Amino acid sequence: MNAALLRDRYTVYSQLMRMDKPIGTLLLLWPTLWGLWMAGNGRPDPLITVIFVLGTFLMRSAGCVINDYADRHYDAHVARTSQRPFARGAVSEKEALLLAAVLALAAFVLILPLNPLTWLMSVPALFIAATYPFTKRFFPVPQAYLGLAFSFGIPMAFAAQTHHVPLLAWVLLLANALWTVAYDTAYAMADKPDDLKIGIKTSAITFGQHDVAAIMLCHALFLALMAGVGRQLGFGWPYWASLAVSALLIGKQYLEIRTRDRGLCFKAFLDNNRVGAVIFAGVLACYALGLTTAPA
Repeated sequence: MNAALLRDRYTVYSQLMRMDKPIGTLLLLWPTLWGLWMAGNGRPDPLITVIFVLGTFLMRSAGCVINDYADRHYDAHVARTSQRPFARGAVSEKEALLLAAVLALAAFVLILPLNPLTWLMSVPALFIAATYPFTKRFFPVPQAYLGLAFSFGIPMAFAAQTHHVPLLAWVLLLANALWTVAYDTAYAMADKPDDLKIGIKTSAITFGQHDVAAIMLCHALFLALMAGVGRQLGFGWPYWASLAVSALLIGKQYLEIRTRDRGLCFKAFLDNNRVGAVIFAGVLACYALGLTTAPA
């Protein structure tokens, strides 16, 4: 295989994995880091942390490949996705499935040093991640299913750190699932005209004229649950400041999505990276400054 062909395959595979668009990895990573720090009482095991960071990248990449495989007959009809590898005929179905399998296998090998409970929890995590893209064919709110996929790193983080999964982890999972529904509905609003044309189901379509209200309700519930988590852990002022800043950032998103402008809706989606980062900064600061009264 010559160098030019290798470069071409690398380009195609990196596009399938969305290596040029890290927003999905970051949105998956922030809640995983929240869980790791809470489960580790501010001192997560360094090896476990590295494993989860790398695993987040691998699983998000595998999910993107499967998503493009599932949407291979649709992407060419959507302006934003018309240049993806399948849409332009740059990759075969066999190649994509093999790449997804290699990425998923690498992620499983990565967690082998962890405990059996973490291995066990990786099974539903993989199943949800692999099946999410196909829910867009029949489930009215596939973003809720995506919320589970993007939240399963939280109970896995607790399992890896503490060998059990407390109620707090499931509350954090629910909070993150609601946040995911909120930001991915904004994302879906950007694609709504194309999705209606090709028959894809999304929450933006299902919520109809109530899409903006539904997004803000999910954001509000997310912040309320995160406040409950903070209270349970006895977090100090940095965490509450991070939630206040997050509320302001979400308020700014409201000003963007209420226009239903496709470009502004997509920008609102991207801006959720700041929300995740700000909350993690608040968690980090509380543990670093000793401003917490209760272990996870």
